[in-house]
Amino acid sequence: MRTDPEFKALLSGGDRRSIAGARRVVELVLEQPERVREVAALAQDRDWLVSLRAMDVLEKLVRKHADWVQPYKKLFIGPLAEREEWEMRLQIVRALPLLAWTSSERKRVVEILLRDVEHPNKFVGAWALDSLARFAEQDPALAPVVREQLEAFEHSGSGALIARAKAIRARLLRLSRNRQRRKQPA
Repeated sequence: MRTDPEFKALLSGGDRRSIAGARRVVELVLEQPERVREVAALAQDRDWLVSLRAMDVLEKLVRKHADWVQPYKKLFIGPLAEREEWEMRLQIVRALPLLAWTSSERKRVVEILLRDVEHPNKFVGAWALDSLARFAEQDPALAPVVREQLEAFEHSGSGALIARAKAIRARLLRLSRNRQRRKQPA
């Protein structure tokens, strides 16, 4: 697929701490949604920083317009999910619960999240658990793993992991209460 050199230029340069022109690319795609395919193509660029920033753009877009990113969802469970860079793993685990998956794809999604909940980078681990908990909302078989990881986070000594565990528990409690209310007769 041919991409406009403008996008690649916006996503190039700097170092791993820089998002380069990712915000501008998001703005341009919001103006012209058909250009999401160019971002998807750049996610597979040879330059890992361009690839990372393209995935960052896709993760931001999936939060606003999951349907725009849905045709490119396999990017999130394919070879990019095996990259070692924590920044890439973070973009992936954050986007996974926002896309629709077939049952076989969902197995791969859960595999990625279970792996990355143990990631040495706390941001990756915290977001992986958050995403795994979102899947557990629909799949009770995942609940024991989520509970176990929540306990591990709560005893980790890391303020970030403790805070994430607390937020996840609060969300799961709200969902549980809402389900109970719907079951009660009026």
